[in-house]
Amino acid sequence: MTARLPLSRLHHVALITAHYECAKRFYIEVLDAHVLNEAYRSDRDSYKLDLLLPGNIQLELFSFPSPPARPSYPEACGLRHIAFATADLDTCVEILKERGATPEPVRVDEFTGARFTFLSDPDGTPIELYETTA
Repeated sequence: MTARLPLSRLHHVALITAHYECAKRFYIEVLDAHVLNEAYRSDRDSYKLDLLLPGNIQLELFSFPSPPARPSYPEACGLRHIAFATADLDTCVEILKERGATPEPVRVDEFTGARFTFLSDPDGTPIELYETTA
């Protein structure tokens, strides 16, 4: 048997935005992220914003002058969505609505019986909130 790869957890998720200030505001004001580091890279005309979300989740947000649109419908190969766990989906939905976000109606996973919903960031990246017991 071969050795197992010694990975321990997901370190971060990196996203590219076409609307830097709007995306920055969304992740900070709607999803409660706080800034770890922000840098402008003049050689790329690009910002790199390191954020920390609740649950010790790290997100890197990159801006580029004219990134291509995200292909979603029909879904393309690659990252489908980002999913965050929560023990209290109803409170998350209520807070998100108060902050101006538009979560979809809560659904139930047909395989696990868990409740979940989706919303999108300003660039259309699907974000799932998945209710867990732990």
